[in-house]
Amino acid sequence: MTDFIRTTPLQRMQKYNPTRAPVIAPVAEGRLVRVVGMTIEAVGLQASLGQQCAIVLDNGKRLEAEVVGFADQKVYLMPIQNLDGLRQGARVVPLNEQMGMRASDELLGRIINGLGEPLDGLPKWAGEDRVQFTPNLINPLKRHPIAEPLDVGVRAINALLTIGRGQRVGLFAGSGVGKSVLLGMMTRFTEAEIVVVGLIGERGREVKEFIDHNLGPEGLARSVVVASPADDPPLMRLRASQLATRVAEYYRDRGKNVLLLMDSLTRYAQAQREIGLATGEPPTTKGYPPSVFSKIPQLVERAGNGDKGGGSITAIYTVLTEGDDLQDPIADATRAILDGHIVLSRRLAEEGQYPAVDIEASISRVMPAVVSAEQLQQAQRFKQLLAKYRQSKDLISIGAYSQGADPVTDQAIALQASMRDFVCQPMTQPTNFTEATAALAGLFGSAGANTAGAAARPGKPSPLKAGR
Repeated sequence: MTDFIRTTPLQRMQKYNPTRAPVIAPVAEGRLVRVVGMTIEAVGLQASLGQQCAIVLDNGKRLEAEVVGFADQKVYLMPIQNLDGLRQGARVVPLNEQMGMRASDELLGRIINGLGEPLDGLPKWAGEDRVQFTPNLINPLKRHPIAEPLDVGVRAINALLTIGRGQRVGLFAGSGVGKSVLLGMMTRFTEAEIVVVGLIGERGREVKEFIDHNLGPEGLARSVVVASPADDPPLMRLRASQLATRVAEYYRDRGKNVLLLMDSLTRYAQAQREIGLATGEPPTTKGYPPSVFSKIPQLVERAGNGDKGGGSITAIYTVLTEGDDLQDPIADATRAILDGHIVLSRRLAEEGQYPAVDIEASISRVMPAVVSAEQLQQAQRFKQLLAKYRQSKDLISIGAYSQGADPVTDQAIALQASMRDFVCQPMTQPTNFTEATAALAGLFGSAGANTAGAAARPGKPSPLKAGR
């Protein structure tokens, strides 16, 4: 009260009305001049590459877009939402706020789009943390090495293609071979604390079916699903892929072990191809511009382990092989970047083997570092016997193979049914890591006894015909 009496009316007015006005930076708005396909051209706009802009429509609504290029006085933008209601001369306003969303444990069990908005019709979650959409880069020398296996609940993968905690694996499959079912099994059965699922470029019907049938209420309770169906603009599909990775990074930074499942990396590459071609990039291999082959490593390298004692992101990316061709440009590029690949065979699926994992064509590059020498030797023996049986299958089928001609082939024949049963697994029955390794050890233990017993009974007729 004493200070109020001592001050003059002029001083009190200056307190509430300062003589110096705050400095406000001017914002240069632009005007829409051309729309060709998914490319929007604007003039008079001052915005940097990757900056968000708002196109003001006649009805007052705003359509968000992102700057993807510029030439001379023109700025090229790509829409994040569908193009509806655009007209020539519409205002284009650059946005200064950072793109991001709130995050907390309340995010678990939710389904969101590439902008971090809910798709499940539920109220938006609360959270004091804010996740920026820009990626966090980790010094490669500060990453903790992969030294522990991750249990995914699938017997063939746990025993023969063991995945390490922090590994990045590609799931190569054509259409209709069962990759979504396998992803759902790993989501429900894994020991990872948090699961982040990115459904990129899938049909809208498949998004609903994956959440209801493959994921289920149990899997959804500890998962975050980021969905961008095939009818979304390519930039939204790109955003959804990056947001799924960013959410996984958020939980990893909090010390959690995260399993990131992205279906599919091929749709991510196709979205970048649409953007690159629309902005004038030259097509190279099968129409893919050079930016595609630089974007894929930038996305994949964000997964993995954090600092020692911190969390981890174990990432599994599905790669669609057109016509079951493993030499597809995207499949070939990702196979060189990832730490292993699991191949699903259409031939095995047609024979009724589910999951249709082609053990011979698959490999886990970190398996020697996370399993015992005994399990590694047994897995290699399993592959050798499968290859040996496949090489002699035609002779065996026509009865031209004589039992006893090759001991390895004899063991492959004796074990063929057991090995096939070992790989097959119902989608509702998990097999943990300990059970899988014990079953693999028991497989070869019983095989040795059966082979020895057959050799001790030379008078017993062979089920195979002797011949040349």
